[in-house]
This record gives sequence, C-alpha cells and structure tokens, in this order.
Amino acid sequence: MADLWAVLIVLLATGAGLTAWRGARLEARARAEHPPEGRLISVGGHRVHAVQMGRGRDVVLIHGASGNTRDYTFRLAPELAKRYRVTVFDRPGMGYSARIGQGGASIAEQADHLAEAARLLGLHRPVIVGHSYGGAVAMAWALRQAGDASAIVSVAGATHPWRGRLDAFHARLSMPLLGPALAHLIRAWVPESYVRAQMEGVFAPQEAPDGYGDHIGLGLILRPRAFVENARQRTRLRAELAAQSPLYPQITLPVEVVHGTADTTVGLSIHSARLAAEIPGTTLTPLPGIGHMPHHAARARVIAAIDRAALRAPL
Repeated sequence: MADLWAVLIVLLATGAGLTAWRGARLEARARAEHPPEGRLISVGGHRVHAVQMGRGRDVVLIHGASGNTRDYTFRLAPELAKRYRVTVFDRPGMGYSARIGQGGASIAEQADHLAEAARLLGLHRPVIVGHSYGGAVAMAWALRQAGDASAIVSVAGATHPWRGRLDAFHARLSMPLLGPALAHLIRAWVPESYVRAQMEGVFAPQEAPDGYGDHIGLGLILRPRAFVENARQRTRLRAELAAQSPLYPQITLPVEVVHGTADTTVGLSIHSARLAAEIPGTTLTPLPGIGHMPHHAARARVIAAIDRAALRAPL
C-alpha cells in the first residue's frame, strides 16, 4: 500500500509539474506574440493598459467579458480615429491591466478606476462606449462619474439583472482554491481549436471576421489570472445590476443604445429595451438579424450611434 501511495504521489507531482511548465510556456508565447499595443500607466498603484489613436473629440471604448483592447483595435478603433481621439482600456484584470483587489472588481470600482485613468491621460469629457459587460461599466460611469463623460453608447450592453441560474462553470472558477487550479489546467490543456469554436459562438449568427482570432490573442484570454478575474467579475454582475439598474432614471447624459435582435448572449428585451424605456431621451437602434458583436457585424451602425452621441453631448 505504501508503494501505491508513493506511485500516486509521483504521478500527481509529475502531472502538476507538467501542467505548470506547459502553462508557463503557452503564456510566455501569448505575451510574445501579442504584446501591449499602447501605454502602461499607474492608477492608484495599479497598472492600466491604454491604447490611444487619432485626434479630435475624446471617445473611450470599454470591452466586454473575456476581452481586451484588441477587440476594438481590430477594426472599430482605427475607423473612429479618423475623426476622434480614441482611448481603449483593458479593464482591470484583463489584457495587460492589473487587478484591483482579489475578489473580482465590481462595475462601480472599474468605472471609478477607468475614469481616473482617463483624467490622468488628459481626456476631456469623453463619449463612453461599452460593449456587453463593458456596457454595465459604462452605465456605472454615467452614474458615478457623470462630470467626466459627455454621453454614453451601450453596444449590446448588459444593463439589467436576468432570471435563471448563475453559470456553474464561472461560479466554480470564482472559488478561491478550485478556480486557480481549474484555470491552470485549462490554460495548459484546452486546445486553441476549442477556444476558437467558443469565439465563433459569440459572433453567431454571424461569423468572426477573418483574422480576428489571430489579432485578439486567444492566449491572452486564457491566462489563469485573467481567466479567474473574468469569472469573478461575471459571477458578481447580476447582483450588481440589480442594485444599479433602479438608478438609471437619474442619468441626464445623452444615451445611445445599439443592440442586435438575434443576440442570444445579452437579450435585447431584457437589457437594452428596458434601458431605453427608463432613461428619457434615449435612442434605441435595434439591428435586425445581428448577434452579440454589432461593432464587427454592423460597424457602420455603431459608428453612427457614436456620432449621434457626440453631436448630442455638450462639451
């Protein structure tokens, strides 16, 4: 029996060592192939990655869950930069921005943190654009940092609580010990083909644009710290939106809302339709047949909404 336990211990140690080695190798490759695109600044002692391009009125782009700046720098940000000064942030714990706290940064904490980053960069009352989870952060910005924004554009934004059970997978990833262990196993052993298939599902019923997967850096998304932080943020979101959404009628900034009718990730009727009804003067633009990624599948319509927001917003 003692010999059996010894064999099991050796096998476990070997497996753990191989997982750690393989994961570290893949993470190093992800960083080498997809380095920071912009500046690394310090906000309250925490690193924030910001990509800036263009000249003109300020626009801030906030990405969704499991994302990073590259979701916007693929196509949308360069097009906007033809007439705006565009700033794209990695949200706390995502991409190359450091975590703030250990339990998953709240949308309020993220809004305050990014607003301070915008101030340090010298931005003047930017138009705040948020996609999906980033839409929740954009609405928190409107409520908490309205003096440092001129308008809000929610693109398939998660803005209200929803019914149903919490995602068991992300709930497990959020656990203090189990989550990091799972994240390291996933990083080391889940093939990139599986991750690409999951990415395609987010774009459904459209397909991901050619070159998108290579540009965004799927390896960055699977880094254990970012993977766990993403799960913790997502697990907290519904309760946070239950507390935040009753405050929306207080918002006086111009608000533009763009949402695909075929979005099965963040439902239009649950989120954007309610948001538009609760904030006077909000413009809702439904996009027939478009899924969860309008800033790729209907980019011109999203840019038009940003243009309208900028025109409506006082400087």
